[in-house]
Amino acid sequence: MLCGYQSPEEKIMLHLLYILAFTVLAFLAVGNLIRSLVTVGMESQRPQQFRANNRYASYPRSQAVPHPELLDEYGNIVNEPLLVMRSLTVQDAREQLDALYKSSPGGSDEGGELA
Repeated sequence: MLCGYQSPEEKIMLHLLYILAFTVLAFLAVGNLIRSLVTVGMESQRPQQFRANNRYASYPRSQAVPHPELLDEYGNIVNEPLLVMRSLTVQDAREQLDALYKSSPGGSDEGGELA
């Protein structure tokens, strides 16, 4: 049937079967999406104490362990900014990059500028 020539009725039935199958899959996907949204909405409305008792929590929220990068060498929490950025102009950044390039092993300025 699928390998040889098909009559127009068989082609129409095959198309209708495809449409029906993908319609069912679409309804299942949309139903799953709605069910997931309802579940997430209900989880967000629960008090904090119930969320801490789920199966993924390995320790209570009150005894949360900080990330190791936030601790100093003695295990105390670092209470200072870890990243300080200052704004640079394009010209300052270009000068710093040029200085880095010229100080690198193969970065002599013998060939002149590229741009």
